Amino acid sequence: MREARVIALAGVFQACSQVRELATQGRADAAVVEASIASIFRIDSDSAADVFGGLEGVRHGLEVLLANLDSQPADTGVAQLAIGVLRLERKLARRGAMLRQLGDGIKAIQRQVDHLGLAHATVQARLAGLYGETLSQITPRIIVHGNPLHLGDARRVEQIRALLLAAVRAAVLWRQVGGNQWRLLLRRREYAMVARGLLARSTLDRG
Repeated sequence: MREARVIALAGVFQACSQVRELATQGRADAAVVEASIASIFRIDSDSAADVFGGLEGVRHGLEVLLANLDSQPADTGVAQLAIGVLRLERKLARRGAMLRQLGDGIKAIQRQVDHLGLAHATVQARLAGLYGETLSQITPRIIVHGNPLHLGDARRVEQIRALLLAAVRAAVLWRQVGGNQWRLLLRRREYAMVARGLLARSTLDRG
């Protein structure tokens, strides 16, 4: 169960790191973005790793999580986003109607994914719209800071919202496997050790 919690938390940090990259640099790693967005549609996976298509799908998140657990990173923006996402998910958990709306919306978008693929602009626009209709209505809203030039670009904003939806999906998984903020605060070293082990396993799996 510890590994599942670390994988779920890495999923939160992975999506948040790509939000941060888009907001500040105007670009993100396409493979990492796709792995995060794919997790939105894996509702009934057998394990936490399967939500991301295996450990490789959350490798970047494990690296980002480890950097935040081991030391104080130069850029705290990702950690601040992740904390905001975890708090948002706690509020979402008490809103049954919104949870059902999200589930129905994701099922509807799945049909477009089957035809167009995860990376298609239409799919990401639909996910962004679903985020706007649901999660962005919960206060306080998550505020993404970055370069106004990038944050003024409609396509990037859609990607950011789709990734925030992916981050919340990972936060839902985190809660489902017993994660909470107190556990994170009290077990930083333990989580860092588990993250290192998962990264090593991911490297072995790569061959």
